Amino acid sequence: MSPPPPQPLSRDLVLKAAIRVADRGGVEAITMRRVAQELGVEAMSLYHHVPNKDAILDGVVDMVFAAIELPSAECDDWRDAIRARASSARAVLSQHSWALGLMDSRRSPGPATLRHHDAVLGVLREAGFTLPMAAHAVSLIDSYIAGYVLQEVSLPMTTPDDVEEVAGGLLELLPADELPYLTEMIRDHALRPGYDHTSEFGYGLELILDALEARRK
Repeated sequence: MSPPPPQPLSRDLVLKAAIRVADRGGVEAITMRRVAQELGVEAMSLYHHVPNKDAILDGVVDMVFAAIELPSAECDDWRDAIRARASSARAVLSQHSWALGLMDSRRSPGPATLRHHDAVLGVLREAGFTLPMAAHAVSLIDSYIAGYVLQEVSLPMTTPDDVEEVAGGLLELLPADELPYLTEMIRDHALRPGYDHTSEFGYGLELILDALEARRK
C-alpha cells in the first residue's frame, strides 16, 4: 500500500511546524530554514504562505491563544469563568512555555488573540468591574499564570514521587538545628502523604479571585 500523498503546504501547516520546532528548541529555534526542514521542504517555499519570520512569530502566538479556552460570559459567577480560563491557559502554556516571552512582545496581534482579550474583559466588565479594576484584574491574573508556569516548568520534579525524591534528598543534607523552619516545611508539609505540589496553582488563584471579588464590591 502506497503512503498517502503529502498534504499541500499552507499557512496553518507552517505555523504548526513552527510550534513543534519551538517546543523542542525554544522560540529562538524558529527560523525559516528550520521550519522548512520540519516540513521537509525548501525554505523558499514557505514564502508563498508567510512573508517572513515575523509573520510566523505573530502566527504562532495567535495559534497558542486560540488553544486557550475562552471564558464563558454565561457563567453565573465571573470567578468560574476566569478560573476555567486560567486553568486552560496554564495547561496550554505549560506545553508551550517558550510562548510566554513572546505573547506580550508582538505588535500585530491576530484575531484569536484579540477575541481572547475581549472575552476576558467582557466577563469582568459584565460582572461589574470598573474599567480600571478590570485592567488591574487582567494584569494580576495573567502575571500569576505566567509566573507560575515559568516556575513549574523549571522545577526538577513533576510528580509526587519526584517531590519525595528531591525533598527527601534535601532533608538528609539539611542541618535541622540551623534551618528549623525549612526542615519543618519539607518534613511536615512537602513529604506528608498525599501532598501534591501542583495544587498550589489553584490555591493561589483562589486568593487572587477572592481579593478581586472584595474589590469589585
